[in-house]
Amino acid sequence: MLGFTEEELRSKQAIHTATEIFQQPEVWKELTESLAEQMEALNNFLDSIYSKHNHVRVILTGAGTSAFIGDTLVPVLRRENNGNIQFDAVPTTDIVSNPEEYLQRDVPTIMVSFARSGNSPESVATVALGEQIIHDFYQVVITCNKDGQLAENAKQDENAVTILTPDKAHDKGFAMTSSFTCMLITAYTLFTPKNFDNHVISDAEKLVEFLPDNINEILNFDFERIVYLGSGMLGQLSHEAALKMLELSAGKVVAVHESSLGFRHGPKSILNNQSVVVVFMSQNPYTRKYDMDILREIAGDDSDVKVIALTEKADSEVEALADWMIPVAAGKEMLSGDFHLALLYVIFAQTLALNKSLQLGITPDNPSPDGRVNRVVQGVTLYDYAE
Repeated sequence: MLGFTEEELRSKQAIHTATEIFQQPEVWKELTESLAEQMEALNNFLDSIYSKHNHVRVILTGAGTSAFIGDTLVPVLRRENNGNIQFDAVPTTDIVSNPEEYLQRDVPTIMVSFARSGNSPESVATVALGEQIIHDFYQVVITCNKDGQLAENAKQDENAVTILTPDKAHDKGFAMTSSFTCMLITAYTLFTPKNFDNHVISDAEKLVEFLPDNINEILNFDFERIVYLGSGMLGQLSHEAALKMLELSAGKVVAVHESSLGFRHGPKSILNNQSVVVVFMSQNPYTRKYDMDILREIAGDDSDVKVIALTEKADSEVEALADWMIPVAAGKEMLSGDFHLALLYVIFAQTLALNKSLQLGITPDNPSPDGRVNRVVQGVTLYDYAE
């Protein structure tokens, strides 16, 4: 599994994280089949809301990785929906501390809560604030834990619906992997008219098999800094990719993210001779020009910075510029957009972070045994909000 035996992974306390990365194609298949059975009821729920109001705001919210689901989805959801539906991504951590800046009393709102456990205090508090402040308030809870507080609370609310991912997506490891991609797929399926492209599942099955060889070669370069770049929704995905490295390396690898165009505006200063830059290449021909420009610029620098370019299909120009080019889609068919590429790109980021963690002698299933950070956040004090 991902280049390791089960015995090795257990001895290194990496079995949960490795399994949860490797299993994603299988879990995606189970998820999409389950969603197909639920879509009529889910569409009826949404249509009943849309029919009541001329304008509906949809807030995608969560904390940490769960927040990045919304960040990644908003560009594509805005493009694929009509103007009567407004999509915004706002972390629960922002809403809880500043509710008056993000919740609009007189705007009918569907709050979509992403939650692996459903027990994070900010997630529960955000819903309570929405109920307190917004006149026409509805909920969609997308969670991996049927027994979590969010799912339990929604059972008593006729204006709420809960969508559960497969049980396997309720990650046991510290870092969110299966849970991230499953909740991403769920919200995409719910809020877009397009069908999920099942070709990505077979591409992912092949990807988890051949990635270990690429990653072992990359790890021969002992990097201490990594930068993830992308454009549009892939630029948002880069935040999650960087967080996976930061979490699983217990902060020993400096990991940052930026857009392909934004990197020149100061953040490029982070590069030194122990840096790796990963570029998530867009499928969109126009957008890809900007990804190619930053790839050329970094490759042309007179430094020891290494460049990894992830792309859908093999590309001779990309291959000539990058130290490693990784085509992620092995099938003959082109995927139907950057959303599906994002699912494959994040598997690479997860797998690289896992392997770097092991190289550093860290235990990926619990990279912070001192309790500095926890699987479900702790130490949050919540205060009553008086309007």
